[in-house]
Amino acid sequence: MRLAGQVALVTGAGRGIGRAVALGLAREGAAVVLAARTARELDEVAHEIEGAGGRALAVPTDVREEPAVAALVRRALEASGRIDLLVAAAGAAAFGPLGETAPSAWDEMMAVNLRGPFLCCRAVLPAMVQQRSGTIILIGSVVTSRTLPGSAAYTASKYGLLGLARVLAEELRPHGVRVGVLSAGAVDTALWDAVPSPPARSRMLRPEQVAEAALLMAAQAPTATLEEITLLPAGGVL
Repeated sequence: MRLAGQVALVTGAGRGIGRAVALGLAREGAAVVLAARTARELDEVAHEIEGAGGRALAVPTDVREEPAVAALVRRALEASGRIDLLVAAAGAAAFGPLGETAPSAWDEMMAVNLRGPFLCCRAVLPAMVQQRSGTIILIGSVVTSRTLPGSAAYTASKYGLLGLARVLAEELRPHGVRVGVLSAGAVDTALWDAVPSPPARSRMLRPEQVAEAALLMAAQAPTATLEEITLLPAGGVL
């Protein structure tokens, strides 16, 4: 088990990419702290992990709120005494021409996709710096390397996330803490349920494939780091 003895905190862990990442990390021996807004979904993931012999702690959390994120990290440290890995997978998306994008939709994507990871990173830093070890993985998007019309707000939030990761990687390098961005093309998750005429789901990546890439980043020896990975469907860019 590549992550035996480690403690991982995964946001957005109730569904989609976050759920797949949490399950994958648990299979590799990590104790997983699960965070998302929906308690029922978190409990289901925790039961699945524990049923397979793993360890999980479900902490309902709204990553947009600083007190909630602080409480999440405090619970994780009280339960395990350390945090070795943060995977910020909570995300929001809405698509349409910029002229038709409501300010509320813009604000929501910035809050979840950018403010949330910022708050989570900021909250785990003291523990990781004190340990002089840790890995932070932010779930980005292919929109930072491919232009997708109709995604201005979403793209802006993910460019901000990429910039955050690049600066944070340099700030934390002297402290033994690694920071990386995992950018994926279209992934077959519930996000597409609300999109009119979405691409064929069969052509998309599976959440488990994204989880494998996250595990590759997390399981590197301390002497190496994978700072940016782009994962695309084999059939073309989506």
